[in-house]
Amino acid sequence: MTRGPSVADNDGQRAAAGRAPRAVTRVAAAVILRGNGDVLLAQRPTGKAYAGYWEFPGGKLEPGETPRHALDRELREELGLEVTHAAPWFMQRYDYPHADVELNFFRVFAWTGEPVHPTHQCAFACSPDVWPCCGTSSLARATCSSTRRIASRVEAVTCS
Repeated sequence: MTRGPSVADNDGQRAAAGRAPRAVTRVAAAVILRGNGDVLLAQRPTGKAYAGYWEFPGGKLEPGETPRHALDRELREELGLEVTHAAPWFMQRYDYPHADVELNFFRVFAWTGEPVHPTHQCAFACSPDVWPCCGTSSLARATCSSTRRIASRVEAVTCS
């Protein structure tokens, strides 16, 4: 598993920029691939930071929860999916304006159910070039910045 910036690096960058270190929000994120290479994206719900943006599905770890347990729980609760085969892929830290986030990505190879969410959309798309968030407008480019950062990793294993 490739590691992103360490806590010390991130805190050092924040200090150098005149900002205080802050607590890290740990998140499990799923890269769910269909057999044809399509990748599942979900739209963030209204009322959350970056509402309406497209992202890899997943969610925050609860106290005492491992990233894999959070992945299973979030996909079951949010999308109605039961993960039957997944593996840790890589971890990446992002210092967003609203939070310092540690994203623990998992490749999900097998699941039961079809993704359904009562309040926002889910979509399978193949190439990162056609993902809903990755249009040519400046808004699409801005809203997809963290998703774009891992698009090359996903594209390397999809749409071949």
